[in-house]
Amino acid sequence: MLRWLGRNLSTLLIAFLLALFVWVAAVISTDPNIEQVYARSVDIEIIGQDPSLLLVRNIPSQVQLTLNAPQSLWSQLESNPELVTAWIDLSGLGEGEHVVKVKTQIALSPLNVVNLEPAEISLSLEPALTQTHEVELRINGDPALGYRRGPATIEPAQINVSGRESLVQQVVAVRAFLDIAGANDTVRRLASVIPIDEVGETVGGVTLTPASVSVTLPINLQGGYRNVVVKVVTNGQVDEGYWLTNVSISPPNVTVFSSNPQLVNALPGFVETNPIDLTGLSDDVDIRATLDLPEGVSLAGEESVLVRLSIAALEGSLPISLPIEVVGLTPELEAIVSPETVDILLTGPLPILNNLNPAGIRVSVNVTGLEIGVHQLAPVVDLLPSQVEVASILTPNVEVTIRVAPTPTPTLEPTTTAVP
Repeated sequence: MLRWLGRNLSTLLIAFLLALFVWVAAVISTDPNIEQVYARSVDIEIIGQDPSLLLVRNIPSQVQLTLNAPQSLWSQLESNPELVTAWIDLSGLGEGEHVVKVKTQIALSPLNVVNLEPAEISLSLEPALTQTHEVELRINGDPALGYRRGPATIEPAQINVSGRESLVQQVVAVRAFLDIAGANDTVRRLASVIPIDEVGETVGGVTLTPASVSVTLPINLQGGYRNVVVKVVTNGQVDEGYWLTNVSISPPNVTVFSSNPQLVNALPGFVETNPIDLTGLSDDVDIRATLDLPEGVSLAGEESVLVRLSIAALEGSLPISLPIEVVGLTPELEAIVSPETVDILLTGPLPILNNLNPAGIRVSVNVTGLEIGVHQLAPVVDLLPSQVEVASILTPNVEVTIRVAPTPTPTLEPTTTAVP
């Protein structure tokens, strides 16, 4: 047997190789390899980075793969993105410039990674740094006339600035900004903080902790000043049929001043306008009103206030009875309306209702396109004056009988004989 195997070993080996070749050819023909770009971009994970070092610039976050794999594996790859992973390993890398290879792993076989884009990534690592800065408050604007600001309180008073060493070292100040223009009471506000470099520009790429601070700035009246409300005084009556619906004042309160603080302290908490005459007014009006101030007391700022008087007409109602007109009737037909008149109730401003002419109002029913017979129709009221509305129609429907109009009977003209 051994001598036979020795004599026929080469033949057996050739037969085995031929069989293997036939099997591989059969497998390839039924499940051919396909080389193509993987449809999904794979996220690149960063591992092994020293926590005391930070990346100086942004690096690619995804990699595109070209794979060679049997056709039967492609459906699995495309349906399950977790089968393909990619990463870069920064273990042992220190400060400075580096080029690292992108590594991949695919949880299927057999397949080959033909190409990676990118295959390598250039990066730079820099030490991380955290510095603490006192918050500088910059105040814009001035409080209202007669008020002054006190010392501000900032909470927290210090901010941590973190990031790459080269950027953090550019920060020379951390500032918060507060606008108090026209303020007449203590300002309490949450203000964002901004990192500033030596030329006053904002430094980007750093993290502030916290990102905002709470600012409290007292605003108080100066001696001899007092804030009081304004009371409007009127005389006379608006036009007949109208009434005063509202009075608004701008500003509703004013600041008064006296060199003698006792004079402003003696005020009752309000000041009156000089009387505003309402006689004959029938519409909204804006009036600049001066204030009736005690001697020795003056108004800080503008010398008057804006008073807006809202005036509206009194509302009323008016019942009237009007005939019903028929519209849309063809000449060969006639219509009989029952009842022939309808009672309506109108509402609106009394001055308009008192001068209303019923002859100018029309009540009608439209019979356009209706056939001969009896119809129930709703009358329509139109030609109403502005601001007047129909509150109700006491007869909401009327009966309209449409029929053929009777033919008129011709009349004979009498003959005459001329007498000489």
